[in-house]
Amino acid sequence: MPKNVIVLGTQWGDEGKGKVADLLTAKASIVVRSQGGHNAGHTLVVGDKKVVVRLVPSGILHKECLCLIGSGVVVSPEALFAEIEELKNAGFSDAEQRIKLSAACALLLPIHPAIDKGAESLRGKNAIGTTGRGIGPCYEDKVARRGLRIGDLYDMDAFAQKLKALYDYRNFMLKSYYNCPEVSYEETLQSISTMRDRILAMVADVSDIIAKASKENKKVLFEGAQGTFLDIDYGTYPFVTSSNTVAGGCTTGSGVGPLAIDYVLGIAKVYTTRVGGGPFPTELTDEIGKGICTRGKEFGAITGRPRRAGWYDVVAMRRAVTINSLSALALMKLDVLDGMDEVKICVAYKDEKGNILDLPPLAAFEYAKMTPVYETMPGWSESTFGVTKFEDLPIKAQKYIRRLEELSNVKIAILSTGPEREQTIMLEDPFA
Repeated sequence: MPKNVIVLGTQWGDEGKGKVADLLTAKASIVVRSQGGHNAGHTLVVGDKKVVVRLVPSGILHKECLCLIGSGVVVSPEALFAEIEELKNAGFSDAEQRIKLSAACALLLPIHPAIDKGAESLRGKNAIGTTGRGIGPCYEDKVARRGLRIGDLYDMDAFAQKLKALYDYRNFMLKSYYNCPEVSYEETLQSISTMRDRILAMVADVSDIIAKASKENKKVLFEGAQGTFLDIDYGTYPFVTSSNTVAGGCTTGSGVGPLAIDYVLGIAKVYTTRVGGGPFPTELTDEIGKGICTRGKEFGAITGRPRRAGWYDVVAMRRAVTINSLSALALMKLDVLDGMDEVKICVAYKDEKGNILDLPPLAAFEYAKMTPVYETMPGWSESTFGVTKFEDLPIKAQKYIRRLEELSNVKIAILSTGPEREQTIMLEDPFA
């Protein structure tokens, strides 16, 4: 029986991971975030409540669930405590007591968003399309070994010296290279100092907690952020995030070995979306694409930015299946395709020489040479919204799903037919 299950995105993020993580958390004792920062917003709908979580794992909505933030996550204390207040206002009064942080988490400081926005402005038309929340610059400082971590707060004298060195360097960049205002070192130190005790009260050995839970046969859910093709190594670089969003990132970012993982569930929409810049082979810029965006409410949960929409991309999915060792897929938003005369599936790419590619390129610039090759299937007029049994779906919708399963080389475990928990078809329980 699977105990440790990873849930991650297999496209360019925004696949609906929050709903699936929330659904599976009902059976888990622990939910873990392993990478990313507070740019990763998951929208959860429970009854008449709509809750958006960013840093906090989706398990926070389940009273008995422990929520862990692993060492691979970059943590903005201000964003974390603002989110905790939102959760308290939504009725989750014990949220702070059920969240534990790794001392090895990098601290995202006020200077990081300033650098992020300055860099994006300097890139001009080549901007990556970041959220401007400082995630990338924070990871940059972490890798350069000049960043600060939550554990540094135990010695505030040493912390102040490290912070001064970091701000001297980053403010020089802001003023001299990005032509932006400096960020106050004194104000940052004061702000962090006032939050210090509250932060340290949440620190725990995340890796050890997970290891002990596994020995006790408790179920642990690892919740990925962003999506496979935003991975710093395997995504459409440089139009990517700054962490490893694939399954391997979940293990390194939480402190567990790869053999501890029993099941990897990939999340994908029955179409594809992308936010920000970068390649998108199946993008629809016509009325069909606008219709999908409108019906699917394709706007960022945190930023409100409109997403780009396109057909389901089997070529990209094959890569995602391989590099994540996917056990199964959860397909989201089937109801968005209701009422369409036809639906298309990208089954291959064709390059400028007419060669057919079954897998996507690893270099972003090569996508410009690719033309999607489509297979067209008839659409369905009946509603799939809220359907909870596969056999109750329209026959044409069933055939579409089974064709996606066949072409993607991975079984379908879950189908979502609406935003709420009960609007789900469970074909296989990852924890069963």
